[in-house]
Amino acid sequence: MDKTWKYKDLDVRENLKPGSKHFQYFFVVSEKGEKKCNYCIWIEDNALTRFDQSKDFDSIVSGKREDWKGWVKEKIEQGDFRNLALKYGVEGQVEIDLGAVPEKLTLDRD
Repeated sequence: MDKTWKYKDLDVRENLKPGSKHFQYFFVVSEKGEKKCNYCIWIEDNALTRFDQSKDFDSIVSGKREDWKGWVKEKIEQGDFRNLALKYGVEGQVEIDLGAVPEKLTLDRD
């Protein structure tokens, strides 16, 4: 179920990507019903145990959600409305500007 909250004059809707086999958590930022951007949290499969030994997505969200909300608020404060992903891998975390990636970037590998 989507969680919604307000920050400044913006609406933020957040949730896990429905049906994904990989950890993908989205924050959709809108202003007056118009989408401004997406902020995404991606955790590679091989890094899930850093967050929860059982790899339970809901447990990971409950443990890290406030940190990620802080990241979203920081981006809004900076006026940074690019579509961004904060990607966690075994080597650490990296912020990716999804608009600067030449092709669609995803964690889904079929």
